[in-house]
Amino acid sequence: MSEQKPHLDRVTDGLLQIEIELRELDLWEHEPLPDEAFQSTQPFCLDTMAFTQWLQFVFLDRMKMLVETDRPLPAVSGIAPMAEEHFRAREESGDRLIRALEEMDRLLSGAT
Repeated sequence: MSEQKPHLDRVTDGLLQIEIELRELDLWEHEPLPDEAFQSTQPFCLDTMAFTQWLQFVFLDRMKMLVETDRPLPAVSGIAPMAEEHFRAREESGDRLIRALEEMDRLLSGAT
């Protein structure tokens, strides 16, 4: 249990950092998405929302729920490559967000 708490704290800090980076990039949405956006069967809901919307409304929301209810976290994560692809065609640099996602991938996949 003693190792669990510091790891959970790092995950929580990482989630906050992802939110901060989305806000810094002015990609944080203040209005909820319509219910239809969540009806996707595609990875990252690519057919119904932008990747950054998925980060905010699916990934962050689910991860916060898991942390708050003391449920098991995912054992593997590979979100950073998706972020790299998303920002490749964009004007804004998502480097800091990508680094925050790389750290989250490491934390969730067990590499410290």
